Amino acid sequence: MFRRTYLALTAAVLMAGPAFAETKGKDIVDIAAGNESFSTLVAAVQAAGLVDTLKGEGPFTVFAPTNEAFAALPAGTVEDLLKPENKDQLTAILTYHVVPGKVMSGDLSDGMTATTVQGTDVTIGTTDGVTVAGAKVVQADIEASNGVIHVIDTVILPE
Repeated sequence: MFRRTYLALTAAVLMAGPAFAETKGKDIVDIAAGNESFSTLVAAVQAAGLVDTLKGEGPFTVFAPTNEAFAALPAGTVEDLLKPENKDQLTAILTYHVVPGKVMSGDLSDGMTATTVQGTDVTIGTTDGVTVAGAKVVQADIEASNGVIHVIDTVILPE
């Protein structure tokens, strides 16, 4: 099981290399802003007023949903969340994707939990690849100057 997980994570990191080749010295926000796959996430971080926080010293571990992950939400959800009157809800969702500290894929074990900045726990799975709260990690260990990004295929929602 560990070997399968290690191989899957290694493949994901190798595939991520070209897409994130210029990350050295950049913070989490700069890396996300420099990749078109995260334009929705970047817009949401801006709308929630979290740019300065995620550009801060950290370290942070960010489970970053792709544009496709946001597009899979029910129609109109993203547009509603980006409205100023829904800033608190958007902030809760985004901070549910962030864990204090730098958690690399090698630090993960099946069934472990991590407390998010939002305040509730997410469960990590390593049985069939790596998952966080049910979302599949599709690219792992993208190092930033203030933490690490793990790309996920689903927007995870707190209860």
